Amino acid sequence: MRRRVVPLWTWIFLLVALVGAPAGAAPALQIVVVDSTFLFDTRADLETLGNLVLGEGARPETWTFNTDINSTTFVADLWFDNEQLADTIYGINTRPPAWLGAAGSTRDIIARNVRHDLELSADQQLGVNVRPSEWRGTTPLLRCPRTLQNVLSILVVSYDAETTTPESVVNYCEAVRGEIEDELVEAVYSADELAQLPARFLAIRGDLERLADERLGLNNRPGGWIGNRDSNSPTLVGDLFLDLETLADALLGDSTRPLDWVGGISNTPAVSFQNLRHDLEILADQTLGPNQRPTGWQGVDPLLRCEPLVQNLVYLAEQTYSFAPTNIDVNATDYCVQVEAAANLLAENPPVLDVVETEGDGRLTAESNYAFTYLDFAATQYMGIMPGGTQFRAWYRLFAGSDMMFVSGDDFALYVDYTFTTLPASTFDSLPTIEGVSPIAFCDAAWCNGPGPTPTPTGFGALSEVLGQATPPTDTPTLNGTPQPVVTDKVQVSWNNIRVTYVQDFPDRRVAQVALEICRQPAQQATACEPVTAVTDLVTQTAQQPISQYNSLSVFEFRYGYTTNVLIEGATTFSNDIWISDPTIR
Repeated sequence: MRRRVVPLWTWIFLLVALVGAPAGAAPALQIVVVDSTFLFDTRADLETLGNLVLGEGARPETWTFNTDINSTTFVADLWFDNEQLADTIYGINTRPPAWLGAAGSTRDIIARNVRHDLELSADQQLGVNVRPSEWRGTTPLLRCPRTLQNVLSILVVSYDAETTTPESVVNYCEAVRGEIEDELVEAVYSADELAQLPARFLAIRGDLERLADERLGLNNRPGGWIGNRDSNSPTLVGDLFLDLETLADALLGDSTRPLDWVGGISNTPAVSFQNLRHDLEILADQTLGPNQRPTGWQGVDPLLRCEPLVQNLVYLAEQTYSFAPTNIDVNATDYCVQVEAAANLLAENPPVLDVVETEGDGRLTAESNYAFTYLDFAATQYMGIMPGGTQFRAWYRLFAGSDMMFVSGDDFALYVDYTFTTLPASTFDSLPTIEGVSPIAFCDAAWCNGPGPTPTPTGFGALSEVLGQATPPTDTPTLNGTPQPVVTDKVQVSWNNIRVTYVQDFPDRRVAQVALEICRQPAQQATACEPVTAVTDLVTQTAQQPISQYNSLSVFEFRYGYTTNVLIEGATTFSNDIWISDPTIR
């Protein structure tokens, strides 16, 4: 029986991290719920593996045997016993590279890491994916690398991504990684950055030629070298890949590559760029020395030398939490290891935004897009429409499933629907919940006109009074001063009850093609709506013909902004106005 000596700092860390998190700490991002079942199953599997490794019932004398999932030290004891078992399997203080250990500072994250490491130990002892019949197990996602788990966590929580990879698939973690490639590109690359990719591919070509000149001699190239430098060439990316592999064969030996070599490209240009730049930097490190580069080298961003998934985690952490690894030496030989650890730690322990916000940090500042405002989060005490462009500071969001948040300005503190503001969804998702908080709501702004019931506008809706700032139109549409007939056997609703699906935009003509549904309730709250079957221009008394079909809905064309004097009909409802948003404010 070996006694494991735990340093004092480890116990202090565990007491802080596991017994109780600091008040106001933000919850860690989770892709797996760490509940009583998860904890019980992990302990049961640990004991099962312990019997197979140490013998039935045999344990080190320091084994805790803690099976009380309500115990404040349950997760700490789970980690401690798992480490003792690992000492037997791998050797004292010897662990495989993928081992996570106590990395993290929350109870849930450490429990997640213990499950990951327990599966590694089972693979080592029993064989990869070989388990006894009584093994309870967990989702294969928790067997994936820490960085992949945290990348997926941010995508799920802040970008509404999801994974549908079957758990039975071979190489599950690689399959998940491939599945989220497009979501990652959409999340981390702006439109401007995507537009710069052709120039960045040419920069790779330039650096590839520089490295070849440096190692093989000026203009001396291996057989089969392509040398494509045409930014408009459809084969540029493929030719870069072939030349990079050719140079690697010449410098390292046929099919000899570093362990972290990617060696592949994708149909997604941004992914291909990351892979090619990473492998080129690795080849330069291997053949010239770390941080040694030829004169004129264009790959100056040290992050591009890191594994592509690490790059994406850093980009996500920058956008979601303003991560800035400025204290890490970019010339350190383990720069990528340090930046990966720092980004993972932040992802697992996200800050509470209203606590960490500093002066000049604009993450929580946004503007209204004519949002309805309320004194209460149930949206029963209506205070008026916040004019477009009105700035506010976001503080709290409601619970899961609600789009309401609490905001404040110079002369108001109210509840609004964030989808009628410019606040990004990722920032909204990162707000602390209002649970346990009772902020004081008030409104002294000139546009406040409540409290009162939420208006159910008819005819032209409340929005026209804000947008038009003109004489209110009559309730009944007219043609040359003559009242026109409106539908009388259907329920009239306003623009806010029309659910708009944007199919295609034409900014040059300031119009959009949209599929429409019309609802008895406001579209943001409605669960059941009916297709729009007819659209009539009441000024010209002409019916607008559908352009096409989209998901069984008719597609119509409307100009951007607020349109009146129309008749938009469903089977039982109609509206005389509609709001089509400009793509710049969606």
